[in-house]
Amino acid sequence: MKTRYEKGIEKLRDYTNEEKGTNHFELMKGLEDIAPDIGKYIVEFAYGDIYSRSNLSNKHRALTVLSSLVTQGAGSLPQLELHINTALNVGLTEEEIVEAMIQLIPYVGFPTVINAVKQAQHVFHERSKEAAYA
Repeated sequence: MKTRYEKGIEKLRDYTNEEKGTNHFELMKGLEDIAPDIGKYIVEFAYGDIYSRSNLSNKHRALTVLSSLVTQGAGSLPQLELHINTALNVGLTEEEIVEAMIQLIPYVGFPTVINAVKQAQHVFHERSKEAAYA
């Protein structure tokens, strides 16, 4: 039987394309000097326990996380960038991501959604530049 950490790493790889954009492995590496346990918690709890549950596809999970981060507002923009990349990595399209953000306007307002859409635009642009150089 796999440990929580092994399950988490396996699931995290589903969401990660290390050649495109930021990813959780980079995030965790950046925390090694100051808070290495956060990376372990991300892998074991978030991905080993929560993301590994059945009943939702990786796309549905990514869309749920994006919605939550958008509703948190400007303070979540760095995490939103990371999760826009993971959403694209699991197969959500740019149009689906933007449409989901538009769906949130009645609940969080135009400023919050505009900030999120601008963050998405940045990610889409960076990924298209990377694809052009590949």
